[in-house]
Amino acid sequence: MRIVSGFRAGLVASASVIAFVALPAAAQQAQSGDTGIEEIVVTAQRTAQSLQDVPIAVTAFDATALQRQQINNPLDIQLTLPNITFTKGNFTGSSFTIRGIGDLCVGVTCDSATAIHAEGMPLFATRLFEAEFFDLERVEVLRGPQGTLFGRNATGGVVNFVNAKPKMDAIHAAGEIEYGNFDSLRLKGMFNLPITDNLAVRVAGTYLRRDGFTTNVFNNTRIDGRDLYAIRGSIRWQPTENTTIDAMAYYFRENDDRSRIQKQLCQTDPTGVLGCLPARRDFGFINANSTFVGTLASREFLTTQGGAGFGALALGSLYGTDPYNFAGNTNPPDLRQVRTDNVPTYFAEEEQYMLRIQHDFGSIKAQVTGMYQSNAVDSSVDYNLSVFNPAVARAALTTATAVSAAIPGLANVVNAVSSGNNFCTSLPEETGLGSYGGFRTCSATPQDFDRSNQIVRGKTLEAIVSSEFDGKFNFLVGGIYVNTVLPENSYYVNSWGIDYLVGVLGAANRGFLGTPFFRNNTARFTLESYGVFGEAYYNITDTVKITAGLRYNHDDKYVRARSTLASFFVPFGTQGSVFNSPAAAGFDGDPNRAGVQPFSVRSVSFSEVTGRAVIDWQITDDNLLYASYSRGYKSGGINPPLQPIFAVPDTFTPEFIDAFEIGSKNSFFDGKLRANLTAFYYKYKGLQLSRITARTSVNDNVDANVWGLEGEFIFQPTKRLAFNVNASYLNTEVASDKFLANPRDPSGGRSDAVIIKDISNGSNCAVVNNGSGGQAATRTFVGNANAAINAGAIPGLQAGAGLRAPTDFPADSGLPAGVGGAFSFCGVLQALSAGTSFQMLPEGVTTNLRGNELPQAPQVKVSLGAQYTFPVGDDMSFIPRVDIAHTGASFGNIFNGAINRVPAYTVINAQMQFNGKDDKWYVRAFVQNLTNNNAITGLYVTDQSSGLFTNVFTLEPRRYGLAAGFRF
Repeated sequence: MRIVSGFRAGLVASASVIAFVALPAAAQQAQSGDTGIEEIVVTAQRTAQSLQDVPIAVTAFDATALQRQQINNPLDIQLTLPNITFTKGNFTGSSFTIRGIGDLCVGVTCDSATAIHAEGMPLFATRLFEAEFFDLERVEVLRGPQGTLFGRNATGGVVNFVNAKPKMDAIHAAGEIEYGNFDSLRLKGMFNLPITDNLAVRVAGTYLRRDGFTTNVFNNTRIDGRDLYAIRGSIRWQPTENTTIDAMAYYFRENDDRSRIQKQLCQTDPTGVLGCLPARRDFGFINANSTFVGTLASREFLTTQGGAGFGALALGSLYGTDPYNFAGNTNPPDLRQVRTDNVPTYFAEEEQYMLRIQHDFGSIKAQVTGMYQSNAVDSSVDYNLSVFNPAVARAALTTATAVSAAIPGLANVVNAVSSGNNFCTSLPEETGLGSYGGFRTCSATPQDFDRSNQIVRGKTLEAIVSSEFDGKFNFLVGGIYVNTVLPENSYYVNSWGIDYLVGVLGAANRGFLGTPFFRNNTARFTLESYGVFGEAYYNITDTVKITAGLRYNHDDKYVRARSTLASFFVPFGTQGSVFNSPAAAGFDGDPNRAGVQPFSVRSVSFSEVTGRAVIDWQITDDNLLYASYSRGYKSGGINPPLQPIFAVPDTFTPEFIDAFEIGSKNSFFDGKLRANLTAFYYKYKGLQLSRITARTSVNDNVDANVWGLEGEFIFQPTKRLAFNVNASYLNTEVASDKFLANPRDPSGGRSDAVIIKDISNGSNCAVVNNGSGGQAATRTFVGNANAAINAGAIPGLQAGAGLRAPTDFPADSGLPAGVGGAFSFCGVLQALSAGTSFQMLPEGVTTNLRGNELPQAPQVKVSLGAQYTFPVGDDMSFIPRVDIAHTGASFGNIFNGAINRVPAYTVINAQMQFNGKDDKWYVRAFVQNLTNNNAITGLYVTDQSSGLFTNVFTLEPRRYGLAAGFRF
């Protein structure tokens, strides 16, 4: 047995006191002997190395580990990794968060904080996290900035998927069929064929079909199913012993009823001013009176626009029963049950084509790689997960029909939004004409749904040269060029109520207001980027090495975008596009610049030099100690244009991270115990994070500090018994003053505030009193303003609206005692407050985020796994395994608070596998999420004009089944 000296052991142990690090324990297989853990080779430093020799916090899973730990997709992989979380997002996106640094920036111009790579090449807007893992050689997860090694800068880290390569030695094949609950069928297969001694091809694929995890109690059906397949073909040609040429083609397609959101939660606000109250996430529905449709289609608003007769065309009163909360329409108190009259749709497609040439010149190695990728996603879901009361819609149509003789255009409106007894809603389509152009869907209930779609195409060229000199000095130098084009990205919000409203507002002039749905459209986005990166390695002694790396990166971003919703008049009968309307010439797509422009057009450029420095000491053959500093960088971007009434910054700035890390990688007891440990501290400048304003994600910057500890351990006392334990601790906080208004609570904690629902756009503002009289004075001011509106004393607004004075929120609302709420016009209140002690705040009272925790950053994560190999006969085996993963509590957004808290959860997986003779076949029984934990992995808060409901994303429910496979 190798014995480490007491001095060296003590030094390593002292290092372990300050950290727990990334260990590839999960990726190991037992050696054929009685002791020792098999090494895994990674390319974390762009060259093949034992993971234990890499002075980076990196975890790797090989194919065997992926199977044994039931890691089929990213939701599975995040359970076992320290300081890593993964959750789906609202707009067909997701966030893979490493050490509290995730994709908190939302929008087409955002760079990814966690760079996703395939074969070391960066992927853009990839659907890779929607596919199932298959025929992988390994998955590598690198923590911390990696810009001096990988082609795209990444502040959080890199996830690199390495596919299995063609082999020339023999024909190989593998296949697996799995059947489980939810009528789930999963197939995987691989075939490897050597053509000659130096040429081979490999084809692999996977297919998954299952019923939905969610029950729709509206019609007793299941939704959220999957139907997808992926196929990958690869060729390896070695024309000489020093030259390798690899070509790869990959295709993925999904077309099913998967839902982007799992469940909508809301503490219903009886006042309608907020929609959902900020105290709890109840199983309730929003108060529809708080929404864009609820306010603008209300009797009160329409009366201000055309008098009492016009107000009679309303869908209801702001102070009446709302159309989502009616008898029989309840939100089931179960995260796996919803009530919706809409079937979600989900389509995703991705292609990748890669060619790589590698040549070994002896002491110099070179490789050139080109990749083309294209992906698209198009999904739709009932964004309210509810049912609009058809009786309300029917009453409005009856009234409109009755007065159509006086306003002839109303007949066109009724014909556009109804067909017999069915209600017709605009389709989310590019002409913008919707129902008024014949582009509609009709059903027995009025529909509310959204659509999110995107197309991305990208080309990447990368070259790397590295050395393998015998002396003290070596190097790696690389360059990369990226060109991506996004020709279409839109987010639509469609509602029968919007269709009806825009018709009513335009009917007197024989037209409607276009577009009859919300559309935030990026008509084109381009990214052109190039970078030069490299590292130099110098061995001071045989055991001490210094690494120094630099990177220069330059990004050019261009975007052309606009946002429309009831933005201009469109005559009935307009063909081709709403922008063929004469009034469209006055539409200003860029409210932040003087003049009238059809689109907001912006260009930005960012350049930066970053780098890293590492010193590592190979104390013994089994013990490595290292310390590093690295500076990460992620370029800034452009916020989408909003409606003219909302103002946000045009751009958001780059983010920077200064990352300090110390780690130790160790093997003890003759290789039976592996213990890798790390401590880190991040100083973050300009962390990018998003918030919802005017139905659109906009991005801000904050400073933050992050520090933590990580550890991954494997203990294999014999070749049959193996344990692994991973653990991490994470502390994050906003480190500078940052004042933002919390959309959930526009009062900002001020008891003298009155929260206003602006009935002209559905947003919230707040009125505060900076003088004497406190809350009573504020309420009196708002009440007097509403009285003036009701009396017709405000130019442009007709009398008779009947707006009321402020009212109290419920005692359990989560708002400060005394805060009142009212429906009104924020613009009127701003004008009337001029020269007084009262102040109208457009987004509400801002609060300081300093000290808040970052989202998706649980303080504690622990996972444990154990397996034992029972020999059966001479060459068969039976292997039971159990894995337990605990993820601590975190927050779903930067505002923190109890309502944004994501509770801790624990997941238990287990399986038993019987391996046949020489491992040529196997049978496996498995269960995932044994306790059927419906744990929430993340949440998203919608904007004020949608009612401030919370979308939550969950783990998959308990799955169990049988699998059988073969390999040779």
